[in-house]
Amino acid sequence: MSAEAQAGLGDRLGRMRQSFREWRWERPYWGGLLTLLGGIPIMYLPYANLTLGTMTIRMATTAGAGSLIIGVLLVVLGLTMWFQKHSRVFAGVAAILLALVSLVVSNFGGFLFGFLLALIGGGLAISWAPGKPQAEAAQDEPSAEDPDDDEAPSPAVVRGVAGATYSVSGGGSSSSSEPTTDLFGNEGTSGRHRAR
Repeated sequence: MSAEAQAGLGDRLGRMRQSFREWRWERPYWGGLLTLLGGIPIMYLPYANLTLGTMTIRMATTAGAGSLIIGVLLVVLGLTMWFQKHSRVFAGVAAILLALVSLVVSNFGGFLFGFLLALIGGGLAISWAPGKPQAEAAQDEPSAEDPDDDEAPSPAVVRGVAGATYSVSGGGSSSSSEPTTDLFGNEGTSGRHRAR
């Protein structure tokens, strides 16, 4: 293999690694992986045989079919988290519920190993949020103000539930006499509550 072929191979592997990294960060990758891995022991262990010398121990339960269904559904939900990132909340909640059901149905959820993996994976899928593209994040950042300005700093704006914005005061000068509204809709000054 020539030096040029090795250099081209390195560039190609670098591009593949970079594209995989971008794909991984655009979806709840770790939540899907843990959920997928949690389904494997849940569906495998009820059908497994453990052989110790000449003695065979079967770990089969009466709900072997239920264990198989729960395990397959967890694997499918893990794949759903990867390839349908917009349904991540549904898949995460379903994974948590199936993990809890597997405690009763499938040998304590694959001897707690599959249960814990599916539970953590479902939680990661629910809590994952898509990041902003770098261009959009740069636009949202406030521009640096001129340090020679003698104006009082404006109150911070906090985004609340359902996109509502609230003004938070109390960090700057207390000379402002205009009443502000806190996060709960109470009017006051300097961020202090007043008795009614």
